[in-house]
Amino acid sequence: MRAIWKREWKFYFQNVTGWLYLAATIALYGLYFLAYNLNYGYAKVAYALNSISFLVLITIPVLTMRSLSEEKKSKTDQLILTAPVSVGKIVLAKYLAMGAVHTVAIAVIAITPLLLLPFGTVPIAESYAAILGYYLYGLVCIAIGLFVSSLTEGQVISAVLTFVFLFFGFMMNSIMGLFSATGNFLTKILSCYDLVTPLTSFLDGCLSITGMIYYVTVSALFLFLTVQSIQKRRFTVSVKKLKLGVFSAGYVAVAIALTVVVNLFVSELPSTYMELDMTSSKLYSLTDETKDFLKSLDKDVTIYAITSEKSADTTVAETLKRYEDFSDHIWVEYKDPAVSPTFYQQYTDENISLGTLIVTCGEVSKVIDAYDLFESTVDYNTYSQQITGYDGEGQITSAIQYVTNENMPVIYQITGHGETELSGGFLKAVEKANVTIKSVNLLETDTVPKDSQALIINGPASDFSKDDADKVIAYLNEGGNVLVTANYEADSEMTNFKSILAEYGMELVEGVVAEGDSSHYYQNPFYLLPEVAYSDYTASVGQNYVFAPFVSGITFPESSEDVTYTALLSASEQAVSKTNTAAAETFSYEEGDIQGPFTIAVAAEKKADEETAGRFVVYGSNQIFSDSADQMVSGSNSGMFADILSKFVNTDGMSTIVIPVKSYENTQLTVPAFTGQLMGLCIMLLLPVLLLAAGIVIWMRRRKR
Repeated sequence: MRAIWKREWKFYFQNVTGWLYLAATIALYGLYFLAYNLNYGYAKVAYALNSISFLVLITIPVLTMRSLSEEKKSKTDQLILTAPVSVGKIVLAKYLAMGAVHTVAIAVIAITPLLLLPFGTVPIAESYAAILGYYLYGLVCIAIGLFVSSLTEGQVISAVLTFVFLFFGFMMNSIMGLFSATGNFLTKILSCYDLVTPLTSFLDGCLSITGMIYYVTVSALFLFLTVQSIQKRRFTVSVKKLKLGVFSAGYVAVAIALTVVVNLFVSELPSTYMELDMTSSKLYSLTDETKDFLKSLDKDVTIYAITSEKSADTTVAETLKRYEDFSDHIWVEYKDPAVSPTFYQQYTDENISLGTLIVTCGEVSKVIDAYDLFESTVDYNTYSQQITGYDGEGQITSAIQYVTNENMPVIYQITGHGETELSGGFLKAVEKANVTIKSVNLLETDTVPKDSQALIINGPASDFSKDDADKVIAYLNEGGNVLVTANYEADSEMTNFKSILAEYGMELVEGVVAEGDSSHYYQNPFYLLPEVAYSDYTASVGQNYVFAPFVSGITFPESSEDVTYTALLSASEQAVSKTNTAAAETFSYEEGDIQGPFTIAVAAEKKADEETAGRFVVYGSNQIFSDSADQMVSGSNSGMFADILSKFVNTDGMSTIVIPVKSYENTQLTVPAFTGQLMGLCIMLLLPVLLLAAGIVIWMRRRKR
């Protein structure tokens, strides 16, 4: 077997065939690598690999066309039929030789993610999952080509038939749609020859165990079919041997059936274990918060996806599968609008987008528009929408909570003192937490409303009356939750407003904080990028920035018998509080200023009988919770606001879960134009030309001998 492998391996590199395969694969990959990764700055090589997935339809037939057909044409196949080595070993040796040629091409491609490392953050795990998928995809195509080569004596016929076989595998997903838009038993059988769909999982950032099993079993099947094809020619003389040939046909039927059954069985296994999420932002994985919630779910929930299963967005479809696999109480159904055009009208009177989800539990339902599953921003260079975040898990978990909870919590915004109302992403965070937000003017009520889960006092511009302040203090002392933000443009005294902070021993530092450390501000020392202390109130921020413009410092006691204080955001030791911004001549310390460091956000929790009796969170600026500030840091501020809501809101002893948006943005690389073009030309042009030239030179030398 080893001798046959060496013979085949040498053949591919003593002729032009192997060199041509390498040159074509690397050249076309290099073209897309130059375009996507070096010119556009995309960090994922999956884009380039996806673009060359059609290439195997052309290159594999060239690689495999003579492997067995030439043996038959030159009658050297008689040596195979009479060789002391088994037919299976001969077939395997030929397959491994062609696989080795393919491996060399993949080895070159595998270097390219490493070449990108000097230019930014590269998702290495995703990149190599995609490369592995393409490698296995190529190997199964080689197995198919080897089988086809065993059926004919003509190399050209072998190449054409291999192209046809591979083309059907490439187009099978579309072909299945011609038989059924919703799927049936026939399409399930046909899906066993869908060569591309398993590759898609790898390219999307999953290490697909299902895909690996599929490619291995299908490769093994076609190698077995190749052996049987050769064996059938061996046993065609006597009646006895003809019976052996018929018996091999039974083996073929069993092998095909076994392959189909194995793959159908594997496709039904939980995706949590079969599709390992390799994406840096864990797009497809469910967070621990969602898993804990689903474990406690005791009501049946049906999620309708208004699209055909084959047309569904792959990211959303994978997320839905994770929900269905994790909980026995969740079912997912796809409703193709072409088949059921009015189905959605049972749940909403408004027009909906293709891909919209409808989450139902009994008579209660919630509609998640397809556009709300993704977060996008405008690219002002091209004036086009760019997807920057995926909120599938956040929206679906929120909807499940909504349809399974009977009582929705209420949060009140206090008005009447020039407060800033929440808008944009912060209102979305409230809606996502399934919270009803109402306004209340304390002048019109005797107390804070009894159904209030929390109060928001967002940057009052004028002072509270003593009576209003006393109502808030009474609410706090009764175990209420309050979020307060300061307004640097507010009236100077604000005595009654400050008495609310004093109830928890807090006080605002006079003036506006100017950051002296350039790494902790953006453009202007008043535009702070503070240090973020990790806590439940800032969990979604992670390694991202929070943007805090025009903020005041906050002082609080170092310790208290019944209150626990947590500094959330802090300015550096180089910061100063400018007490007279109108007369300031510099951002550095001047006479009358207050020297830092400063805490600019604090959370205080009062304990009673070892349980939290109330939460009081203070931020030194109301502009932290504005859309303009939030956009500066791609939603980190609204994510932090959502964290606060999840701590505040409690329904029947269970906190509301707010899952932050997962980054969908392609990490941008900064590749110098000359370096990128030089690197791209080397991979796309220079290396393939050298490989092809080497093959031609070796071939010509052998001809002269």
